[in-house]
Amino acid sequence: MEAGKPKNLEGILARREKKLAFLLLSPTFLLVVGIVLFPLFANFWISFKPISLADLRPPTILVKERIKGKLEQPGENIRIEYRYRNSSMKYVLADVVFDDELPKSIEVLDISQNCSVEELSDAKIFRCVLGNIAPKGRGKITLNVLSDVPLKKENFSLTELQTDFKTTNVLTSFDFTVANYLKVFSASEFTEVLKITIYYTFFGTAGALILGLFAAQIMQKAFPGRSFVRGILLFPYVAPVIAVAFSWVILFDPFSGPVNAMLIELGISEKSINFFGKRITSFSIFGLEINFPVALSMVILFEIWRYFPLSFLFILARMQSIPSDLYEAAEMDGATPFQQFWFLSIPHIIGILAVLFLLRFIWTFNKFDDIFLLTGGNAGTRTLTVNVYEQAFAISNLGAGAAVAVIIFMFLLIFSIVFIKFTPRDEG
Repeated sequence: MEAGKPKNLEGILARREKKLAFLLLSPTFLLVVGIVLFPLFANFWISFKPISLADLRPPTILVKERIKGKLEQPGENIRIEYRYRNSSMKYVLADVVFDDELPKSIEVLDISQNCSVEELSDAKIFRCVLGNIAPKGRGKITLNVLSDVPLKKENFSLTELQTDFKTTNVLTSFDFTVANYLKVFSASEFTEVLKITIYYTFFGTAGALILGLFAAQIMQKAFPGRSFVRGILLFPYVAPVIAVAFSWVILFDPFSGPVNAMLIELGISEKSINFFGKRITSFSIFGLEINFPVALSMVILFEIWRYFPLSFLFILARMQSIPSDLYEAAEMDGATPFQQFWFLSIPHIIGILAVLFLLRFIWTFNKFDDIFLLTGGNAGTRTLTVNVYEQAFAISNLGAGAAVAVIIFMFLLIFSIVFIKFTPRDEG
């Protein structure tokens, strides 16, 4: 019995530590659910709904009250007009009822069949049962009253109109449809947009990695002013995107941009080139006709220039962790600089290159602000993220925009799983 006590005590302590661990991790779990999982679930939910921007505001009955007549003179007829309308353009309002509190001193002269007046101790309640109101439906109810005492309009507006109705809320209902996905996949431009997105993502990611690797290889060697040059190389990444994007637009402006002026002055180009507005230019090389995507290539070039510093930092940190003895031994054995790079550096940094490629691929695939600021998605630069914006906000089809977002998520999820499964590991 005594020998079993330590085991029981260890089990109790282990359970307490487990409960404490879950308690400490609960804020993280809540943040993940609130910030990541809930928006993801909401996006999937909306993608199966025929919802537009107008549906974000639930349907309601709008009633306006107007008072006409000489209120200050007792004994004069007063006309109260209630104008109502259905705020929704698609959904019916059912069992609509509205109440209004009237001053106790007034006398109701006539009343509609669907309306009634209830006497209270200090006021009168005017109630109307409007029944069902069709989408965009509207109407008017007129009430003639008489008062024995002077009144003001404030006497009628002291209390707000009370309304009650039943309606369909497209956001919370369990009516689902695949029409959004059918619309997205059946669109004639979907395949072209997907090709442009993959082209832009692959070359933007690969270019940023290659330029970052080249910069890291240079910065690995010590030279005077290396710290200053490193800081300069970080400028494209840390600068505000709107500032650098407009700087590029001004530099490559076809009318007053210095790049076009320099190309014309050097005789490289006969006329100005609309770098961010020209879709395709054709030229011949060795008798072959080549179509070159100008605007898309400029957007890719901007992507490479702006995001290579991130790759540069990670690659440089990994390269500096490689023991210098390996390079010294390889140099003594007669290995050329290229052989040292290929057989020593690459095996050690292949893992970080794979991670960077995956991250940059995901981020570039989801990139919206760079393209939108440079071209607005025109001239052959319309990617899937731009398509999400156009579907959701340009034509107010939130369901179709969410469907495109789900397609992006599924594509990146499958790509990530396959890439992680077959990605190489470095020797570190």
